[in-house]
Amino acid sequence: MKSIIRLIAALVAVLGTTAAAAQDIKVGVTLSATGPAASLGIPERNTFPLLPQTIGGKKVNYIVLDDASDTTTAVRNSRKLISEDKVDVLVGSTVTPNSLAMIDVAAEGETPMISMAASSRIVDPVDAKRRWVFKTPQNDQQMALVILGHMAGQGIKTVGFIGFADAYGEGWWNQFSNFAEARGVKIVGNERYQRADTSVTGQVLKLIGARPDAILIAGSGTPAALPQKTLKERGYAGKIYQTHGVANNDFLRVCGKDCEGTFLPAGPVLVAEQLPTDHPVKKSATAYVTAYEGAQGKGSVSTFGAHAWDVGVLLQQAVPVALKKGQPGTKEFRVALRDALEGVKNAAGAHGIFNMSPSDHLGLDQRAAVMIQIRDGKWVMQK
Repeated sequence: MKSIIRLIAALVAVLGTTAAAAQDIKVGVTLSATGPAASLGIPERNTFPLLPQTIGGKKVNYIVLDDASDTTTAVRNSRKLISEDKVDVLVGSTVTPNSLAMIDVAAEGETPMISMAASSRIVDPVDAKRRWVFKTPQNDQQMALVILGHMAGQGIKTVGFIGFADAYGEGWWNQFSNFAEARGVKIVGNERYQRADTSVTGQVLKLIGARPDAILIAGSGTPAALPQKTLKERGYAGKIYQTHGVANNDFLRVCGKDCEGTFLPAGPVLVAEQLPTDHPVKKSATAYVTAYEGAQGKGSVSTFGAHAWDVGVLLQQAVPVALKKGQPGTKEFRVALRDALEGVKNAAGAHGIFNMSPSDHLGLDQRAAVMIQIRDGKWVMQK
């Protein structure tokens, strides 16, 4: 009888090991394909079918959910993906408020998370919770420094600020205001608005009354067009800056002629064809443009889909390393994948070259940013 029990136990162990070895890698995604951030989330959603279907000899299963740009839904989706779908890595969300809310879920579930949102607060500081969290978009701090450098070159001395009344706007205010004075720029106005607002006339009149040389709009997607259009309607003649949160064609369509002359920082992928041949990101950025436009049509590419593409870039380097220590579907694999993501080096993405470390869970440097001006409804790289 004891021999039979031992034999059964051995068979169960073998079958368990075989089942684990056969397990697909599960990538759980929540993104904002509807709601105010839809113009950001749709190109992300369109990009996931272009990501690798196998990595390290394992099939990759992407489970994509829509959080409708809603924080509560993003959290609910994250819990479902971890507890029910048993994903090996959590990806999302599209926007900063959703991503910040997901951090607790990822940490509690001891599941690595890769955000596609911008705020440096998502990964900084790398504490007990954020050690599980990584991201692909450039930090607001990086882009704020690019804007301030350009403002200094333009002779701008005073600036007004209007941003979303949420974590995205607050993150930009914190970073921009922290560095503005040191760069010789005085902030003379600070206003907020909601993503779903239909009027910002009061805020815009206050800013115009302060007579700044320039105004920075810290919004993302099509809702960022509202302050700009209102500024133009009210006759503001100074320079207008946007953040990298507007770098898609839907913003150009909604903003129309009112965006002419606007400056913004963006990832190199937005102007891949304009990059010099020796630019370190030209090859990897062009690879994404070719893949996305091959699926969606000429001129359809945006920086937001590229954030999803770079998730694939990170996984392609990290997964084979993690597979040496565990199999998909196990805690050992999730821990090993977290460690491997933290060790990513010289990974060429659509936005830049990723070099992660225990203290840096973004890993991009200034090669990941270019200054752009909108001219005749097109993105034009500034030399």
